[in-house]
Amino acid sequence: MIKLELRTVNVTRYVTPLREGGSLPAIVEADDGFLYVLKFRGAGQGVKALIAELIGGEMARAMGLRVPELVFANLVDTFSKTEPDEEIQDLLRASTGLNLGLHYLSSSITFDPLVTIIDPYLASQIVWLDCILTNVDRTPRNTNMLTWNKELWLIDHGAALYFHHNWDNWEEQSKRLFMQIKDHVLLSQASDLTGVSEESRKIFTVELIREIINLIPGEWLKEEGSAESQREVYVKFIETRIAISDLLVNQSNNARQSLI
Repeated sequence: MIKLELRTVNVTRYVTPLREGGSLPAIVEADDGFLYVLKFRGAGQGVKALIAELIGGEMARAMGLRVPELVFANLVDTFSKTEPDEEIQDLLRASTGLNLGLHYLSSSITFDPLVTIIDPYLASQIVWLDCILTNVDRTPRNTNMLTWNKELWLIDHGAALYFHHNWDNWEEQSKRLFMQIKDHVLLSQASDLTGVSEESRKIFTVELIREIINLIPGEWLKEEGSAESQREVYVKFIETRIAISDLLVNQSNNARQSLI
């Protein structure tokens, strides 16, 4: 298997904040000349949101879904000195070190499910993945999808894997159904969940899962025991979610029937 790697860039310019939600991501420029949407380690949910973003984005990419390139982004404590907004100053100071950036899709527009109907298999892929990730943040109110160059792109998986905010019962949480699936923006279009589940289970071997989890920087894993033990929990959690995917598909199909 090819070893997965993310590029590392250095932030050279803070362009503008994106005042969406409570995490205050920002558009920045890096030393490779590209613009990125930077997710800050010093924001509300800290590095756990970055970990969820990393795992969710790379699992989506492994399924062939479109996700902006993810990069590790080094931030030094110089930008806060010229930033007039005190809230952003504090965020920048708290985020020195390694953050996570998503390639900025210039001129993209928010996906509107009332305007655009997508392929049922694609919709089913996204719904299936969000069940595995326990992603609560793909609703009509906040789709976290963009249309760019007439293609659908997934963004913002930071609210996924919410089990890691309370490690004590992660095994129990890994076996739970995903009740929030009834609110998924694409559920009504996801008519091929069984086929997607069969194909996706072939993709996510334990080797691939471990490759994705091993991308998590050790410095993001300092809060809950050793980095190795935390990585093992992420692997086991995802393995278990995939193992119960038939139950998740049945739950999703039942919820879908109530919508159509």
